[in-house]
Amino acid sequence: MAWYLLLFVLSDRYTTIMNRIKTFYISLTSLLGVQCAAAQAVDQSVVQNFDLEKYLGKWYEIARYDHSFERGLSHVTANYSLRDDGKVRVENRGIKRVGTTSNAIGKAKLVDEDMPSSEGKLEVSFFLNFYAPYNILMLDDNYTYVLVSSGTDYLWILSRTPTLPPQTVQKIVDEAVRRGFDSSDLIWVDQS
Repeated sequence: MAWYLLLFVLSDRYTTIMNRIKTFYISLTSLLGVQCAAAQAVDQSVVQNFDLEKYLGKWYEIARYDHSFERGLSHVTANYSLRDDGKVRVENRGIKRVGTTSNAIGKAKLVDEDMPSSEGKLEVSFFLNFYAPYNILMLDDNYTYVLVSSGTDYLWILSRTPTLPPQTVQKIVDEAVRRGFDSSDLIWVDQS
């Protein structure tokens, strides 16, 4: 009789635990569904006929979404150069509030490495072989300004010059908004 009572108590606890697991699973999948729906609301389509050679060189960061690895930096630049292995050397520099320089060296590669001119879809890594998307959403014909994203949480406006004319900035911001990004989250980088 004692073993039957023990089995009953254990089965009751098992049912309780399983119900909690089901509730957690349903909550988690609902939350992920909301996150995925939000991510799908942003247009991540990239430019076509991208020429990596023309993209190489120095870019000034005009605006960005706030994130921990650039927080508090001004005078931010990105310099892209071709490496011997065909990948791109990425050197990001900025000045911290205390006046010291912050440097980050990474690498990038085209997602479709077999095509010398293809989609503006790259992957970038600043740590071992952990790559993140680098999507070129908008790029003018002369490669003088660009709108870049890495998913929905990262957005940059870059230029070949430290400043852009207001009408050009507005054109880029309008494109970001059209794609589903929130322009009020942009931080305007001091390049003076």
